[in-house]
Amino acid sequence: MAFLPVDEQLELISRGTEEVIPLNDLRKKLEKSISDNKPLTVKLGCDPSRPDLHIGHGVVLQKLRDFQDLGHQAVLVIGDFTAMIGDPSERNKTRPQLTLEEAKVNAESYIEQSKVLLDVNNLKVIFNSTWLNKMNFEDVIKLSSKYTVARMIERDDFTKRFESETPISMHEFLYPLAQAMDSVEINADVELGGTDQKFNLLVGRDIQREYGQDPQSIITLPLLEGTDGVEKMSKSYDNYIALDDSPEDMYGKIMSINDSMILKYYKLAIFADREKIKEVKLLLKDDANNPRDIKRSLAKELVKKYYSEEKADLAQNSFDQIFVKRDNPENMQSRKIDSDVGLLELLTEEGLVASKGEGKRLLSQNAVKINGEVCNDINLIVSPSNEELVIKVGKRRFLKVTS
Repeated sequence: MAFLPVDEQLELISRGTEEVIPLNDLRKKLEKSISDNKPLTVKLGCDPSRPDLHIGHGVVLQKLRDFQDLGHQAVLVIGDFTAMIGDPSERNKTRPQLTLEEAKVNAESYIEQSKVLLDVNNLKVIFNSTWLNKMNFEDVIKLSSKYTVARMIERDDFTKRFESETPISMHEFLYPLAQAMDSVEINADVELGGTDQKFNLLVGRDIQREYGQDPQSIITLPLLEGTDGVEKMSKSYDNYIALDDSPEDMYGKIMSINDSMILKYYKLAIFADREKIKEVKLLLKDDANNPRDIKRSLAKELVKKYYSEEKADLAQNSFDQIFVKRDNPENMQSRKIDSDVGLLELLTEEGLVASKGEGKRLLSQNAVKINGEVCNDINLIVSPSNEELVIKVGKRRFLKVTS
């Protein structure tokens, strides 16, 4: 295929990145790729310790898609074997280990969700248990001999744990070495990762060199803060926007972010080009502009990215109906009942809450309304009647109950 000129490729590749290490090496790889008419092998290692993806994960997935759009070979390495070790990155204690079976189940969900961003027709998906499971103890000893404890302890999270006398298990030293073997196995030209993965990616370069390979170039991407604007996006902090959130929830969550996060979300959640970033900066600097209106454009762009322009328009209309006009949405979920049903059971069955436990918590927090009135009765029974009921959970979940 005909590749774009190097400078044009680098413009797209560098968009939204934190570091390209080393940039000159990547330029040479791209030049050779063009002269040989051969795509680069671009690796993204995926940790399947959790099965749910959010737009924070989307930052690095989008960068992998950029390489696909430039004609290069994307390789998704599912770390089902390394999940049994547990990535120590940014951990102040030993991470829980998964079984191979648990990792594989999570990986299936990871792959399915990532399809919303990646071109599956130009994607290789491989599991690192394929080669790491075959290594015997002699192989592990030989691999371990290629890296020193002194170099390993330079890692920031290990240093902090060592100084605070927090235990570091020996198996945690093996994680970056195992991840490096992934790069050796596929002879990666480029590896992508968040800034928290920089140490692991650098180890990959060193180990490739030990095995006589040309060291991979490294591209790190910033970690995206969640909707709270403080902690990195994570389900643990309940500040995430899931890749499979409904268009309405995705739009509404963007509208809840702090104004100070608008530009960063344009850079990392949308991967806007330089002209768009420049435009947004100017809009934000002008006090005559309401940040809310800029955020509306951002929210619409995000929904369009993951769904469609039509769904983005509908999500915006729904948001305006609920939060601007203070009306119930026109096309809300409905349930017809012909016998008594517990409110908690109803909310759980219809997916307005993930569990009865969550339902009890929201009821106790006055986050549930029936026909506009707060309800906190966990034992409430909903009975068939001629009156139509509208149950609202939180800010954006509605259920119409009819008989």
